[in-house]
Amino acid sequence: MSENEVPSGTSSASSKLELEQEGIYGKYLLHSRTEIIFVLRAVLQKSSLITVYFDQGRSFLLTSLLDVDAERGTLTFDMGSDEEMNNRALKADRFVFTTSLDKVKVQFSLKRLELVKHANRPALRGIIPESVLRLQRREYYRLTTPVANPVRCKLTVKRPDGATVPMELPLLDISGGGVGLMVKPEFKEDFLVGTGFRDCRIELPEEGVLVCNLVVRNAFDVTTKSGNQHLRVGCEYEDLPGTRLTMIQRYITRVERERKARLSGME
Repeated sequence: MSENEVPSGTSSASSKLELEQEGIYGKYLLHSRTEIIFVLRAVLQKSSLITVYFDQGRSFLLTSLLDVDAERGTLTFDMGSDEEMNNRALKADRFVFTTSLDKVKVQFSLKRLELVKHANRPALRGIIPESVLRLQRREYYRLTTPVANPVRCKLTVKRPDGATVPMELPLLDISGGGVGLMVKPEFKEDFLVGTGFRDCRIELPEEGVLVCNLVVRNAFDVTTKSGNQHLRVGCEYEDLPGTRLTMIQRYITRVERERKARLSGME
């Protein structure tokens, strides 16, 4: 048996992929052409290793992206190392691609691949997919924001009586999945679990203004060492574009790098 074949008698590998379970993971599917191309180009730039399943998940090969042509609407992939598996792939009628981008799962499917030449070498080419699954879970590194010069979030509370209350709240922490907000206890009823806030504005130093939609996922009382009380409100981003996620990741990486440099005496 080829090392690129799934043993008989086992369920196909692709059937276990999140992309094949749309009822559970459908909310992670990207349908915007701009976002899809952004994610695919990021995979290209990172030279991420991609696993391609075909033959109903019974066979697979390893590849990487060589080109994302938005104008022609095509993706070009490197040939696999197994010639027999490459030939088998050219006869298949459906493929599931899975890779990882900055610890975020990326999956998509294509119907056909054709043999082409790229940089005078054989390659595989397919059509840019209409949807891409980008699985963002909560296991993100959570950065505690600076206390001396806190990052702030501007949002508008809409109350049942129609009143709107603009607020500017300090961020306790930020991650690729959401933010923690410091809220005064008297505003507790404005931040019940499930409450949504649209077009929030977070000023990320040296990065710019992050505009995002937030949904409250948890809230609990906190008492500081000095005896002060506040509400810690955990919010999740809703429908966050890939470009804005990249902005957050850049900010987190830079702040953490600066902190480590200070601790090690490099500055």
